[in-house]
Amino acid sequence: MLKATPVTLTRLRTEEDKKAAFAPEIKELQQRKERRKMDLGVGPSAFKEKRLLVIANRLPVTIKKEDGDWKFNISSGGLVSALRGVKGFKMVWIGWPGGEIAAEDQEPIKRKLAEENCVPVYLDNETVNLYYNGFSNNVLWPLFHYIPPPMDDQVVGNYEKQWAAYQKANSVFTDAIMDAYEEGDLVWVHDYHLMLVPQMLRERKSDIKTGFFLHTPFPSSEIYRMLPYRSEILRGVLSSNLVGFHVYDYTRHFLNSCTRILGLECTSRGVDAMESGGCFVSAGTFPIGIDPQNFTEALEKPSVKEYIEDFKVRFGDRKVILGIDRLDYIKGIPHKLLALDRFLTTHPDWKDNVVLIQLAVPSRTDVPEYQKLKCQVHEMVGRINGKYGSLDRVPIHYLDQSLNFEKLVALYSVADVCFISSLRDGMNLVAYEYVASQKEKHGVLILSEFAGAAQSLGAGAIRVNPWNVEDMSLALEQALMMPVEEREERHDYTYNYVHTYTAQRWAERFVSDLKEASQDTAEATAAIPPPLSLSEVVKTYTNTKRRLIVLGLIGTIAPIAARRRSLRVKRSVVESISTLCSDPNNTVLVMSSFGRDLVEHAVGHLSNVWLAAESGFCYKQGGNNNEWKSLIDNVDLGWMDGVAEVFQYFVERTPGSYVERTNTSLSWHYKDAIPDFGAVQAKDLLVHLWAGPLTNAPAEVVVGAFSVEVRPANVSKAAVLERLTSTEFGSINTFDFALCMGNFLWKDEDVFAFLSKGKLVSHSSPLITRKSSYDLLPSSNGVSEKTLDLNAAAICADRKTFLVTVGSKTSHAQYHVRDNEEVTRLLYELASVGETKTVG
Repeated sequence: MLKATPVTLTRLRTEEDKKAAFAPEIKELQQRKERRKMDLGVGPSAFKEKRLLVIANRLPVTIKKEDGDWKFNISSGGLVSALRGVKGFKMVWIGWPGGEIAAEDQEPIKRKLAEENCVPVYLDNETVNLYYNGFSNNVLWPLFHYIPPPMDDQVVGNYEKQWAAYQKANSVFTDAIMDAYEEGDLVWVHDYHLMLVPQMLRERKSDIKTGFFLHTPFPSSEIYRMLPYRSEILRGVLSSNLVGFHVYDYTRHFLNSCTRILGLECTSRGVDAMESGGCFVSAGTFPIGIDPQNFTEALEKPSVKEYIEDFKVRFGDRKVILGIDRLDYIKGIPHKLLALDRFLTTHPDWKDNVVLIQLAVPSRTDVPEYQKLKCQVHEMVGRINGKYGSLDRVPIHYLDQSLNFEKLVALYSVADVCFISSLRDGMNLVAYEYVASQKEKHGVLILSEFAGAAQSLGAGAIRVNPWNVEDMSLALEQALMMPVEEREERHDYTYNYVHTYTAQRWAERFVSDLKEASQDTAEATAAIPPPLSLSEVVKTYTNTKRRLIVLGLIGTIAPIAARRRSLRVKRSVVESISTLCSDPNNTVLVMSSFGRDLVEHAVGHLSNVWLAAESGFCYKQGGNNNEWKSLIDNVDLGWMDGVAEVFQYFVERTPGSYVERTNTSLSWHYKDAIPDFGAVQAKDLLVHLWAGPLTNAPAEVVVGAFSVEVRPANVSKAAVLERLTSTEFGSINTFDFALCMGNFLWKDEDVFAFLSKGKLVSHSSPLITRKSSYDLLPSSNGVSEKTLDLNAAAICADRKTFLVTVGSKTSHAQYHVRDNEEVTRLLYELASVGETKTVG
């Protein structure tokens, strides 16, 4: 899961060149290997058996009450079989037992299931109906398979109830997990039924190690954005340490959705969701497999051999085409029948020499759409059999049922062709099972390119587009007439793949990557300042006499606005600031990169508040009679017209982008553009700036989240604060309390350093602990990765200082608050202290 290096390998002539090009990736991989060695150390934790909590909608157990006693039958397939291959962990299963359990039976069943390492999650029938049959299977499942949600009144009217039930069920699962959780456990959440659980767990325990795996496709962002609760579902998953998908396409669609819907930065390794309340989430591709040994061993059983001989006699010399599907509209059964019809029409000599055995396992028989599909398939089977059949032979044997395992393996074994025509499938393990059962016959696999298995087995299969009937008809011809040598070559590839990439290997790899991803998250989180204790700030404020309060505007005392002119500061915040300003012991400064007119409009009417606008270029004391003063006299702004032309050039070529202008700066914003396209345009824009109007110009470029700003050189929030403390406020050392809160760009976080050291620290060295996924600043521009020293010892001993960033992110600050609402609450509490003192 390393980030790819944008280097054309064919241009690298020597091994040394190639190694140098990939030096960062090589170093990162070496560090990962070292961490893995440490993880396998011999400390006390190494001797404690680790546990893996496996969270799925259903427990791998069937519960029945017989003669007044509960009977339990543990499943041996699916995930149970896969997780047997994970060494060094005790498995604990948490899930719904499959029905509503009376209150008096719940505790006995829980004790009985504990013997099987299972923990039941009890849900009432109404919740199950709305959460499982409703939101999970009527909303999420169709959408994830590219079927848009219906818009009839009944369905839309139920969305809110179904969504509430989905939230409730996920919360009940979370309660069960936390009750069973022990320190050090890994938690592995499965599938679309439980996409809110990772976030709920993270809210309960911030350092919990959680993985999430989706067993269905994840649709493209254009489809996913139709979901009414799209943001909530994404944020639920983004509290996982690792998110896994069957194929890379699903991973790519997930990352694109995070970028386009939530505006988060993504790389090929994952998503940085820390600022939105999640964590750094690794995203990976983990193709699931089967346990092929079950099939190879079954082929040796006498009963299976007997079934095989019986099928050979029954079908005689006819070629057998096998289809095994759930009776579901994503499985493409009608498309398969149309392809057979086309094949028999163009090859009439095959009508007595081929037979399609189609098993359609009943699914959701009470749903009208499925009932309609069943009627359609039955009609097509009857029509084709009537058209091409005879008294003793028909081209299709169709069964609305499943077969027992031994008969199924026998059918796999005798089939000459396995025909999978899925319109959309997460993986489709029928393909794997067929290959595992074809040790001797070397049958041919026809596989829809819309099934996840096509990316794993496609090199050995005939890949088809199920929407192209002619394409599938030709594939049938190719499969039935394929030479022995080609069949063997294709089969060798698929057989080796199926036996190498088993379900056990899938599970073992996911758990291994989950441990590594959890460590990556811990390292990233360690760079985030700890949460601010509001009570500690209030207590310190109360016990000090000369106080400096520095506040950012956007994202601090005002929520982030789509456009600057829509900026609004709540009346309660204005009242709190006004109260703080009325205390003669307080000096309050509001800083912003906005133009002076917008800053004045927001809080300038308060006579005692100080204002700094345009990133610190100008400042004044509030009140209509006071004039703005400049940080730099006779500033050279000759570069602005050239920069404006470049910005306008890119506005015209980047839909959704726009330019904002102050008296001394220009900003190009692309948050409303398609994010990945906007990022590409931003890189190009920087080249145009540095090669054009900013060549030797007294200006600097500040790259923000979805923005590029150009402003005069030597202008910063720290510089204006130094000017104010030396000319207007008195020395910084006269303050015994300093509170600075802001959602600042890295370029402006030097204000934190100034308040900690009482002097300017060069702001040419940004804090870079995690690179932006867009990497807008090239490494050759002289940017240093040196961080500012803001440890406790560096803070002035005579001043109580609280340096606070807004949002959970890497910062020079000492502390962080979640959002501007927490800033609002702190200002209110500080203002209340002042009012109490006045009354007293």
